[in-house]
Amino acid sequence: MIIVLKPHPTPELIGHVIERIEALGFTPHLSQGVARTIIGVIGDEDKLQVEPLQAIPGVEQVVPILKPFKLASREFHADDSVFEVKGVKVGGGHLMMIAGPCAVEGEAILMEIAAKVRDAGANVLRGGAFKPRTSPYSFQGLGEEGLKLLRAAGERFGMPIVTEVMDPRQVELVGRYADIFQVGARNMQNFDLLKEVGKTGTPVLLKRGMSATVKELLMSAEYVLAQGNRRVILCERGIRTFEDATRNTLDLSIVPNAKGQSHLPIIVDPSHATGRPDLIPAMARAAVAAGADGVHVEVHSCPEKALSDGPQALLPHQYANLMDELRQLAEVLGKMIDASEGVTVRC
Repeated sequence: MIIVLKPHPTPELIGHVIERIEALGFTPHLSQGVARTIIGVIGDEDKLQVEPLQAIPGVEQVVPILKPFKLASREFHADDSVFEVKGVKVGGGHLMMIAGPCAVEGEAILMEIAAKVRDAGANVLRGGAFKPRTSPYSFQGLGEEGLKLLRAAGERFGMPIVTEVMDPRQVELVGRYADIFQVGARNMQNFDLLKEVGKTGTPVLLKRGMSATVKELLMSAEYVLAQGNRRVILCERGIRTFEDATRNTLDLSIVPNAKGQSHLPIIVDPSHATGRPDLIPAMARAAVAAGADGVHVEVHSCPEKALSDGPQALLPHQYANLMDELRQLAEVLGKMIDASEGVTVRC
């Protein structure tokens, strides 16, 4: 449930309400907006009596949240969540444009790709150092050496970096280098991993599982939020259906669906969703038009030599053309793309 305080509550009142919640054995989560201050109450609501909380002076209303995800819900946080990663904002009209190779393969090729996607307008650099592959014989990534290369590229080109973490035991290591943790589709319901990244202050890019419902995605986000990490970005990357013309089936309905239920920003990954470079530009444009808070695209200078997912990568000039189109679309929709140096480009 949530406790809605009367306008302009004093710090003493907020502290008192939090103390009462904790004394009753529940966990408080404070959310202060422009117009309202609310406190989420996390725990078994069947054991919580509303009357004692309603009786506190300064409490305007006590409202139960019927959705199983509490902190991710619009009831808990009515406005879109907006947060910043090294000058790059996401949510509330700010578009996060993530681009880079599927895997970090070596210094020269990574620096080449990073320079080209940055020049095209990407504001976050992606690259996998640990790769979850269907086959154990496929390239598994460079590990910490890949993280070091990705960090060096991010610093050289002034871009925050996002990379995948696959195991709770990797969180501390990946956290030394990454600006954003990526939790992949295969790990969306790895609850131990979600709790570990939730204990950090590092933003989390949470990808939708191959067969996950919107509710299940939001429940996974709740695991991260419940540990105190409020900076979660949802990601649609396609779901598994009977269709075999594409790698997965891109479900763009999730964008307005999730936004209607949750305040968390959501981006779309048309690369993994379609697996086809010829479809990526159209699906990226459609994602932004549907209200997505960003686009996640794989780019490689020589896809035929890529060690991972080369067939679904755009060439740098194709990505530059796509970014030109997305900037025009953003202008029509009144959205913003923050430059990686932290300078906002109003489209």
